[in-house]
Amino acid sequence: MDWKSLPAFLAVSRAGSLRAAAEQLGGTHATLRRQVEALEAQLGTQLFRRGADGLTLTAAGRRLLPQALEAEAALLKGFNAVQGLDREAAGRIRLSADPMTAHYLLAPVLADFAALYPEIEIELRLGYALDSIARNETDVSIRHVTAIDDDAVGRKLFPLSISVMASRAYIDRALPSAGRKGQGLSWIGYGDVPELAEMIAASAFPEARIRHSVPDPEMHLHLARAGAGMSFLASWVSSVFPELQRVPGTEPDQRRATWVLLHGELRRVRRVRLFVDYLCDALMERRAAFVGA
Repeated sequence: MDWKSLPAFLAVSRAGSLRAAAEQLGGTHATLRRQVEALEAQLGTQLFRRGADGLTLTAAGRRLLPQALEAEAALLKGFNAVQGLDREAAGRIRLSADPMTAHYLLAPVLADFAALYPEIEIELRLGYALDSIARNETDVSIRHVTAIDDDAVGRKLFPLSISVMASRAYIDRALPSAGRKGQGLSWIGYGDVPELAEMIAASAFPEARIRHSVPDPEMHLHLARAGAGMSFLASWVSSVFPELQRVPGTEPDQRRATWVLLHGELRRVRRVRLFVDYLCDALMERRAAFVGA
């Protein structure tokens, strides 16, 4: 059955004429006639009889009418249910973030949001690989990147500072006797990562020794805290771990920015809009830590 013919059938049944039904639907008399005739052809029977008082239902039409009304009611109920979901502060939101940001900054934000909106559930996905919004791998994503290459909309919040960080104890112990280009100092290595080699070469300490092979940023954080050497870390870590500081003689790298991204079709979904607004406000309150000094 061609479901586009159903509104035409119901409109003519209610109005009693093609012209009046066309006015109700905002269509034309000729279009409505074609839709009714197409429905009659599909069913193999006449649904309306023309008389002095306009169009009246045949026996077949009267038999179809309650079924058509039931179908219309079911469709309207379905539409209202879906629209209601988008208006409600309820449902699931998939959030992706890197583990460092999540472990040390997001927990209180998510806890406070959950208290405000108890019917909204957050599914948190952690990883340094970027989940694709375009491929529907996540709904909302926090990213610290130089450029956005995903089909998404969002907010660019502020620059993210990456700094050469080390413990105060390591700086006090090792820096005074270090050579001009870092001889005598140690970098905590990531292994075979070309980007790290480029960052070290461009740093104030290009000749410091690269020690260890630690591919996990959070372990870099803890090794730096323990005095194992220097590491490139987000500047905000010193706001959480005051024993860490930017190594004197270095400048923060602010080529990256912090973004909150989401799929364009989710902008009008209330639970997502509420969450994104809350998340952005919470991150903006921590702007000074992200931007660094």
